[in-house]
Amino acid sequence: MIISALKSNDPKDHRSPIHPDTISALTSLKVEINFERGIGEGINSDDSVFENLGLKSSSRSECLEKSDLLISNQPISAEEISSMKKGSTLIGMVSPFSNQELINACAANNINLVSMEFIPRITRAQKMDVLSSQANLAGYAAVIESAKHLSTALPMMMTAAGTLKPARVFVIGVGVAGLQAIATAKRLGARVDAFDTRDVVEEQVQSLGAKFVKIDLGETGQTDQGYAKELTPEQVQKQKDLQADVCARSDIVITTAQLFGRPAPKLIDTATIEKMKPGSVIFDMAVESGGNVEGSLADEVVIKNGVKIIGISNLASSVSNHASLALSNNFNHWITDFFNNEDSSINFDFDDEIIKNSVIVFNSKILNERFQ
Repeated sequence: MIISALKSNDPKDHRSPIHPDTISALTSLKVEINFERGIGEGINSDDSVFENLGLKSSSRSECLEKSDLLISNQPISAEEISSMKKGSTLIGMVSPFSNQELINACAANNINLVSMEFIPRITRAQKMDVLSSQANLAGYAAVIESAKHLSTALPMMMTAAGTLKPARVFVIGVGVAGLQAIATAKRLGARVDAFDTRDVVEEQVQSLGAKFVKIDLGETGQTDQGYAKELTPEQVQKQKDLQADVCARSDIVITTAQLFGRPAPKLIDTATIEKMKPGSVIFDMAVESGGNVEGSLADEVVIKNGVKIIGISNLASSVSNHASLALSNNFNHWITDFFNNEDSSINFDFDDEIIKNSVIVFNSKILNERFQ
């Protein structure tokens, strides 16, 4: 078997799908491993670092044409799919809901497609969960980036010149990203409030030293995968109205609400922004999927009524080294768990829940009915 790893084709994404500190998991399989030249530029790793670990540097076209298993942390084009070896497998973060063309191209060219976004949220698959590993780092980065734009310090400071009050941070959405945002803001000394439509996360919020904001929206809950259920338009409006007062007294508001495969809900409107203090910051972590904040734009700072509205695409990439280490471990665990040592192949056992969920295309057939 030949395994190859591609460099990100998005200039805003500095992550690498392989990492020097984790590559031993793949080299131990006794297979040939290639990488696209320059793959480690975003994590300060020269090609020589990987070569010294037993990998071979190659051009992008060589990786595409001769690999049995191709690893990518970004979707590749349909044209590139057509140049891959028939019967080979593409595994990566492929943004399936916005890449039907890629899925169709895989089926048409007999390329198996593994979408890491569809790893099920079960205990055995936690080590492969790319969405959680990257969201965790994104939650940290959101607080750091927000602090850069705030004109005050986050912690309380007792100085000879007087006492400086701690900043107030409000986190909306307490998933993996939200929990890390809370923990980071608390470590930096801020006072933190948090809200989620799922009351079951209240204990987690309090365990991190933050205050859980109670807003009665009626019947809510979570899916069997642990995601918050989509609210009705009436519930969304009620949430906007009741959380507006918390936003108004906050220095930083971080929104994390996303719906898997659907546009993000709009949670902060212009009326709420107008209640906030000039100089305060809103960080929209859902900007890539439509945004939680009215008027937010990807990779731009929008100022409304003196409030800075920030949204950064590929947020985990701002801590690219750790993001790459986590991402490569996620890939490695999927590959090694399903690697057949006897014939150096991947065991596509569709009785396995992880295989059943993560494999979208196999033997020229689109298996996931959402993309048929």
